[in-house]
Amino acid sequence: MKRKAMKLLEEWKSGYNRKPLIVRGARQVGKTWLIKEFAKTAYENHVYVNFETDVLLKSLFTADFDIRRILTSLELYAGIKIEPDKTLLIFDEIQEAEKALTSLKYFYENASQYHIIAAGSLLGIALQKNTSFPVGKVAFLDLYPLSFTEFLQAAGENGLADVILNGQWDMMNVVKNKYIERLKHYYYTGGMPEVVAGFVRNNDFKEVRLIQQQILDAYEQDFSKHAPVSIVPRIRMLWNSIPAQLAKENRKFIYGLIKQGARAKEFELALAWLTDCGLVHKVNRVTKPGFPLKAYEDFSAFKLFSVDIGLLACMSRLDAMSLLEGNIFFEEFKGALTEQYVLQQLITEKACSVYYWSAENSDGEIDFLLQTGNMVIPVEVKAAENLHAKSLRFFVQKYNPEIAVRTSLSDFRKEEWLVNLPLYAVNGVISYCKGHGRE
Repeated sequence: MKRKAMKLLEEWKSGYNRKPLIVRGARQVGKTWLIKEFAKTAYENHVYVNFETDVLLKSLFTADFDIRRILTSLELYAGIKIEPDKTLLIFDEIQEAEKALTSLKYFYENASQYHIIAAGSLLGIALQKNTSFPVGKVAFLDLYPLSFTEFLQAAGENGLADVILNGQWDMMNVVKNKYIERLKHYYYTGGMPEVVAGFVRNNDFKEVRLIQQQILDAYEQDFSKHAPVSIVPRIRMLWNSIPAQLAKENRKFIYGLIKQGARAKEFELALAWLTDCGLVHKVNRVTKPGFPLKAYEDFSAFKLFSVDIGLLACMSRLDAMSLLEGNIFFEEFKGALTEQYVLQQLITEKACSVYYWSAENSDGEIDFLLQTGNMVIPVEVKAAENLHAKSLRFFVQKYNPEIAVRTSLSDFRKEEWLVNLPLYAVNGVISYCKGHGRE
């Protein structure tokens, strides 16, 4: 598999003032695979420690933070010499070793010539006891499920992926049907690496659902492992309400859909847990498209999305037969899958903040409002080939943004007041807008 994050790891390795790196992401998004693959291609050798299974090494950091002693112990464990610039140290499941996180501060301050990448459960890292987090002494890389272009590459469709990445709009139109077919597969399969690998290997939709259900079951077990017993039922209730939340015409999160009479205060901790562990993405409303958007956040109104479109489809019990019914699959749950898909592509853009906008006293709403640099970009999402954009037209007339985007199954086209990007090329929205905004 090709992962865009590999380039970010290469930049980290060659960067000035390099800090120990923590790779963050939900369980089973491919953190360990990515780091090991990077070690094989960028270093002469590596030392891999999994603190969940290598029980004897858990006590490595409890006595003190003598880096020389720690390195000597790791050399004895791995049977190799640890050399700066040549050896990558990999600390997996770092939350399982008491004070291992704190040790990263001392590696940075006293032995910055050594290259270290850590990974682990986000919940475990956040809740690790007796640990001082090394604020300012580590760097972060956020890893998500495979994007649509990464999915194409994994499926052997490198040509289709390259056309998207290079913005070859005329060529896209020629092979549009191929993109739509693969996009259906992505909606159903999603981007979890194990699921994608199984699908590419056997092209079996039943196997896809089996693997997805196993991942969902593992998430539920994580709730019980990390959360206080008293809050686990609320986490499960909130998590299981996501399909119903997104199936509404208005995607704004409603606590009453979790259970009758539910209130924000009752579920705010459960929401924080799911957000912290990367299983949900919270997109806040902004009251106006001012700059910066964060200054106009309305914390009482938000949309909640799943970590992965394939897992959402599995939770929603969507049948594979839907794939055969023309393009209706894109309109399932009133287009909820399509909005989930678009969000999933947008969050992989490193220099992009994602919000949504709705008018105070009308039904007008912009599905996503992006900020990149000093640009604010409205993005309206349309399932299938629906080209009506009433809310977007109202927004443009009122606020006059540099550029406005509609994404749908329609071909690429640039009109006087908006540009239509095909859904299968929406991950190029940032690069396109930067190149076509006002001079």
